Amino acid sequence: MSTTNSATQRPDDPPADPAAATATDPAAADRLALRRMQFGWYVNDWANAAFSATVLTVFLGPYLTTVAKNAADASGDVHPLGLSIRAGSFFPYTVSFSVLLSVAVMLLTGTVADRTGRHKELMCGFAYVGALATMGMFFLDGDRYLLGGALLVVANIAYAVSVALSYAYLPGLAAPDERDAVSSKGWAYGYAGGGLLLIANLALFEGHDALGLSSGTAVRICLASAGLWWALFTLVPLLRLPSRAGIAPARAAAEADRPAAGSLRELGRTLKGMRKHPLTLLYLAAFLCYNDGIQTVVSQASLYGSEELGMEQTSLVTAVLLVQVVAIGGALLLGRIARRYGAKRTILGSLVGWVVTLALGYFMPAHQPIWFYALACMIGLVLGGSQALSRSLFSHLIPAGREAEYFSVYKVSDRGTSWMGPLVFGLAYQITGSYRSAIISLLVFFVIGFAVLVKVPVRRAIEAVGNPVPERL
Repeated sequence: MSTTNSATQRPDDPPADPAAATATDPAAADRLALRRMQFGWYVNDWANAAFSATVLTVFLGPYLTTVAKNAADASGDVHPLGLSIRAGSFFPYTVSFSVLLSVAVMLLTGTVADRTGRHKELMCGFAYVGALATMGMFFLDGDRYLLGGALLVVANIAYAVSVALSYAYLPGLAAPDERDAVSSKGWAYGYAGGGLLLIANLALFEGHDALGLSSGTAVRICLASAGLWWALFTLVPLLRLPSRAGIAPARAAAEADRPAAGSLRELGRTLKGMRKHPLTLLYLAAFLCYNDGIQTVVSQASLYGSEELGMEQTSLVTAVLLVQVVAIGGALLLGRIARRYGAKRTILGSLVGWVVTLALGYFMPAHQPIWFYALACMIGLVLGGSQALSRSLFSHLIPAGREAEYFSVYKVSDRGTSWMGPLVFGLAYQITGSYRSAIISLLVFFVIGFAVLVKVPVRRAIEAVGNPVPERL
């Protein structure tokens, strides 16, 4: 003889049907909805990290440099737009140029997003533009370096705008004391996704002979695969995230239906309004400096490894895979450390780690993959955590309702969108002809960034914008 669950279930037992529980418990329904949104946000990092890892970090730098060298004159120069530059400087210069263009696009798009509440539509729209441009890199061969430069500019601008808009969701996805953990988990998803695609690409590149492919064709397939991956997994945030990001529902309701025709004027007011929060700007200055150094190390590591250290493509991909894997644990580890010691002190510690890593990279012997792998592990340990904590800390310093606009400025120096570092790196190589001189020139970004961050009174900065102060900073 059977009995029903209701006859035996105690009042404090968990409900047998979670769906029924959420229907009768608004708080449970809200928690479930929040978890769904968080998952969609994590998968957005999983999706776009393929572009950062496969394209910017591994394959495009060395490959586009080879294509540029194919087009170079007898003195080793190429002449884009009538300018004479070393073929070896074309990639870092193009990255810098793309970021300079993206600054205006990010600021304007962030203003439009905050004004109209269409964060998701703009974020995913730019993601698909970037994915299509990345897939177009399949046609980059021979001496078509200008095509490669144009596709890189389009893809990097689209990537920068899309990621800046995704960052604007963070304040609405976690309470102040939980943002470090949520941000760190997002970075961990990104490194896991980027690493998984890199494993597949490494297998393809290693087996290109057996598949009847040239090494160049294999690289072009790897580049295009990043665009396909990006497009496919962007469907998840498209389905899971709400249209509007941020934490200002009253302002959202008031402005959701307002036209964006005055966005340029609004952008001007935004830039002027930032001066009302000088402590936020001081933190932003520190971040823009030290993270430009971080991103330049990441984006130019393959170029440094191939041209200066004589590493084969297989060694480069293996090293980046190590960065991806170690960075997952690094992001989560530094997130836990921040719970005890605070985000600011943890970031400062990570910057010391970066200085040590860069110095060791300068003295790295050539043709010694084992040392290059050790350097990759050191980079991975501090990479994810320093970036994740920087993002979550900045989210506390933004006035409510201005998330996309402020994160658009923040994104001027983030994954794949630094510009000062690549410019200094390219100039150093242009002047000295040595990638070792180029890599050690980046020390200045970490030293200045550390010095400025030390002077930021984080608690006072959070109070100044009217946000709740987390228990530990």
